[in-house]
Amino acid sequence: MTIDVAALGAGMTRSVPLVGTLGITFVSAAPDGTEVVAELPDRADLHNHVGGPHAGVMFSLAETASGAVVLAAFGDQLDRALPLAVDARIAYRKLAMGTVRATARLGRPAADVLAELDAGVRPEFGVAVEIATVDGTVTAEMTVVWTLRPHR
Repeated sequence: MTIDVAALGAGMTRSVPLVGTLGITFVSAAPDGTEVVAELPDRADLHNHVGGPHAGVMFSLAETASGAVVLAAFGDQLDRALPLAVDARIAYRKLAMGTVRATARLGRPAADVLAELDAGVRPEFGVAVEIATVDGTVTAEMTVVWTLRPHR
């Protein structure tokens, strides 16, 4: 399987208008759909009182990256299940300044998640997200728990 990062980004922007409002772009996606990197531009209208990206904007970037990795891994399952975030926790580690990138990684093998879905269990799985400046300085870490809710 190969992930078309441009198509993934277009789909995210189309289905989640906030992505376009914030100017989030998608930098890369692992061929197997287990990792996605999204980027938030350095814009004054997204800054906080100290001149870096607002905490809420960083949260949105990380949650968006997590959603993109879920779409990359399970987009072919949308006809039978709806992906939903069920929990999210973020830890702000260091002041972020400038453009930031969120790297989201699927927390367990997609095949295991799909096996639960096939068995009639509503699976839950984590996505770990690291937010860093473009020089690689980690500024925040987030975990989002997702589920695939079967269509009724």
